[in-house]
Amino acid sequence: MGASGYAGAELLRLCLGHPGLEVVWATAETQAGVPVARLYPNLAAAAPGLTFAAYDPGLADGVDLVFLALPHGASAKLVPELRTRVKAVVDLAADFRLRDPAAYPRWYGEVHPAPELLDDFAYGLPELFRPFLVGATAVAAPGCYPTAAALALTPLVRAGAIETTGVIVDAASGVSGAGRPPKAATTFCTVDEDFRAYGLLDHRHTPEIEQATGASVLFTPHLAPMSRGILATCYARPTGAAGTDEVLALLDDAYRDERFVVVGEEAPSTKATAGTNCAHVSARVDPRTGWVVVLCALDNLGKGAAGQAVQCANLALGLEEGAGLPLAGILP
Repeated sequence: MGASGYAGAELLRLCLGHPGLEVVWATAETQAGVPVARLYPNLAAAAPGLTFAAYDPGLADGVDLVFLALPHGASAKLVPELRTRVKAVVDLAADFRLRDPAAYPRWYGEVHPAPELLDDFAYGLPELFRPFLVGATAVAAPGCYPTAAALALTPLVRAGAIETTGVIVDAASGVSGAGRPPKAATTFCTVDEDFRAYGLLDHRHTPEIEQATGASVLFTPHLAPMSRGILATCYARPTGAAGTDEVLALLDDAYRDERFVVVGEEAPSTKATAGTNCAHVSARVDPRTGWVVVLCALDNLGKGAAGQAVQCANLALGLEEGAGLPLAGILP
């Protein structure tokens, strides 16, 4: 559902090439009746006969899993009935990510319409919350910024290596994170040759980052003049005298068996993750200022959205976790 947006189209791309999934329909209210290949020519060979449909609840009957790639607020209105028809749902919006219903009026400006369902949803970041995702019937896939921040910080918080207050997350995203519909702030002439911060002090992903990391965070997002990718640079105070080697070792211990997280000494690059479900992580400890710096790069439409959703779907359906998910990026 919501297959005409950038995240929805990336989901289609991954699912159409997945060895264990079959796409039986793809809805898009604003594009209903339009061939998928007309809107997304890159999918022409993979989906030659697929047309965007208008959603009807009966479409979900007998389907194993439904992905929801809808604008915020739309999923919460549909999920109560949808869950009576389908075995599992994976929601890419923020509608069911936050555990505290009181956070929705504060950060999203509205009361949650189905707070009784919040506890039913597993938070869909497998590397950090895998036990809750195996066989799950409802998954809330994280946002791209929270995924990058959580992969960088959570292992260090869990190890007690950094203070959980005064944490700073500066992150830059490509323009596709703003979605496909045109906006004045994301036109080519506005974004090209520009780099700016937005959502100062009140970006709605802040409570999600805090929930996932267990730390109090000052989060500042930035818009970068690139199509896709996120680079998060996170700053925290160490709890002890650990140096760079020790912090890198903690990250390596946390992700040694994780195929989609690469820990290394090199500074992460968004280009290296483009088109993959991978995140690249590194860290430094600055003895001069006393700060720990942890960096994470990922594709905001891959590990930050569609790729992660497919990874969660694999776990929910009992499929091999990495099925259908690319490890190798695209260069140049």
